[in-house]
Amino acid sequence: MAQELLPPQLVTNARMLYFCWVPADPAAAAALLPAGLSPARDKAIYINQYVVDREEQTSHFGAYSLTYMGLDLDGLDLDDGTPGRFWTHYFNSSPGMRAYAAERGIPAEAGKTELVIVDDLLTATTAAGDGTLLFRTTARVSEAVGESVRGHLRYITKSGGGLESGRYAYVGDIVAPFELQSLEFLAPDHPSYALRPADPLEITFGFYSANASFCYPGGVEPL
Repeated sequence: MAQELLPPQLVTNARMLYFCWVPADPAAAAALLPAGLSPARDKAIYINQYVVDREEQTSHFGAYSLTYMGLDLDGLDLDDGTPGRFWTHYFNSSPGMRAYAAERGIPAEAGKTELVIVDDLLTATTAAGDGTLLFRTTARVSEAVGESVRGHLRYITKSGGGLESGRYAYVGDIVAPFELQSLEFLAPDHPSYALRPADPLEITFGFYSANASFCYPGGVEPL
């Protein structure tokens, strides 16, 4: 019998590429937000492309890959200045984890993410459940640890007719040097295309970690 998934769940040593950018069409991006939420002043969009390679790296999720994305929000910063964020898209390879996430208001759907490093070039690709390629990111990364980080992220979801705030504890090491080189949105007909980056690409934040660990979810309360 499969283990029932109950909060919180622990994920360890994920390979993770996380970054933010300025969108080509801020109004189209903002239109994806529910009433009561506003984009951050810099209009930033975020994406997290990550892979959990082995079952032993999670409490009960098992191995999976995930890309999620959405908008940074105005007025919902944590104490350290990290912005609150709203999920607009969430592509997960694990059916059980998708069900767990959907019960908590996360817009979970099927998808697959791959991260490949050849020499020092990282290529991250995300496909929808039907195999349609959605995003391709390239970055120059290192094996050297530039900084050890810890803290919380805050994600807002729609649940039960209202909005909820969840705080997700994390620890990990981020590499240096790190240089985000390109972000391609490959499916113009997909709803996520509203979040495509401006040209030229303007990155406002980013990192790569080979060992990101976090709890999922936690500290959930009405917004």
